[in-house]
Amino acid sequence: MHNRSPFANLPDAPYYVVAFSSQRTANDDAGYGEMADQMVELAEKQDGFLGVESVRDSSGFGITNSYWRDEESIRNWKRNVDHLAAQKQGRAMWYETYALRIARVERAYGFHTESHKSK
Repeated sequence: MHNRSPFANLPDAPYYVVAFSSQRTANDDAGYGEMADQMVELAEKQDGFLGVESVRDSSGFGITNSYWRDEESIRNWKRNVDHLAAQKQGRAMWYETYALRIARVERAYGFHTESHKSK
């Protein structure tokens, strides 16, 4: 994957988040990492894409938040042919279960130490 901060560099709110929570299957190595990287690269080329943050624990549970300018951008991403193929493959091979949630971010704020600012 890309060498970058795990935090998405986002504009001021409002914007949208697509929260994807998933539990991977036991036989989860067959190309998953490569496909995940390809989906991020594809999303980065989509009009309206703002950023992504993703984590997965040792039990296979993960959360990926992708951020979008508006609902139209999310719909266009959903209709992308390569993304549809990846969704189908994910259901067939990589996920026991997943949940997708879409929300409008009205406010966003955070904290970071002085040493983190320079990174």
